[in-house]
Amino acid sequence: MLIDGLNIKHALSREEIVKLLKTDEPSQGILFSSADKLRKKFCGDDVHLRGVIIFSNYCEQNCLYCSMREDNFSVDRFRMSAEEIINAAKHLSNTGYKTIVLSSGEDSYYDTDIIAYIVYTIKQFADVAITLSLGARGFDEYRTWKIAGADRYLLKFESANPELYSTYNKKTVLHDRIQHLKYLKRIGYRVGSGSIVGLPNQTVEDIADDILLVKKLGVDIASFTPFVPSPFTPYQNMPAADINLALKTLAVARLCMPGTHIISSTALDRISENGCVDGLNCGANVILSDLASTFSVDRKFRLNKNIVSDYAADSQSLEAKIEANGRHIATTKGDPL
Repeated sequence: MLIDGLNIKHALSREEIVKLLKTDEPSQGILFSSADKLRKKFCGDDVHLRGVIIFSNYCEQNCLYCSMREDNFSVDRFRMSAEEIINAAKHLSNTGYKTIVLSSGEDSYYDTDIIAYIVYTIKQFADVAITLSLGARGFDEYRTWKIAGADRYLLKFESANPELYSTYNKKTVLHDRIQHLKYLKRIGYRVGSGSIVGLPNQTVEDIADDILLVKKLGVDIASFTPFVPSPFTPYQNMPAADINLALKTLAVARLCMPGTHIISSTALDRISENGCVDGLNCGANVILSDLASTFSVDRKFRLNKNIVSDYAADSQSLEAKIEANGRHIATTKGDPL
């Protein structure tokens, strides 16, 4: 298979990845089509919907790009109780979701035992895979949560460039983040990781390195989300990611990792109409359905009838878009391919 003069039957080099990421519009369609064919061959036409419960937006980190950053005093902070999280998980399970993602900022209010209790309780009533996305936590915590029943851990490294990483994340270093990812994998988690496309000062070469690092880590799910500026952050006036570059990143990631689950982020819809569905046409096969955005009218996330009805409508709309695109909603947990 040839794309822009490159033979993609072999492992792509950094230089070849950069060349593909710089593909102009006339050749871009060939790249997208090739990635989509590879996705179909290795992943089939199933789209794995994963229900996300963002249960806290408190965060002890101060990342320059993130609305949850500790110094963003404009944010309306919220925390769900353990029982509210469990009730939301019950609703997702009853709705048909096979994977539930429990997500928050780096919020130590939820200690080892609280998270273990939530994970263990959900596992008692629901046949679902549980993904944790809680930021970098203690190694002993990872181990305890694995024993409690957690299946997967999503921890993005944001940038494979150590200097850029230290610019965006003042309190941590890239090497430590990589060690956490390796440890998670070593103790049996199915690991997800990736970067943000379009961050300030990032180059196409940096994105190529991000893709290569994800491949080297051997993750089970890859995530390349577009940068979208958030109000009251240092990057609030920076331009959002270019949609074509974001989609090309997904496509090249598929060429490099044909058998890996790849997320089409709902953030793509914030920079382009139908961006998330376009991501599915560029090699992606997973969508994280953000429960928190639907429940934003109720900061305590209580499942009253109106909210449940709204969420059901949103889910049906997303599923209809996927079906109209010639794809099918997966009925499995989406274990490694």
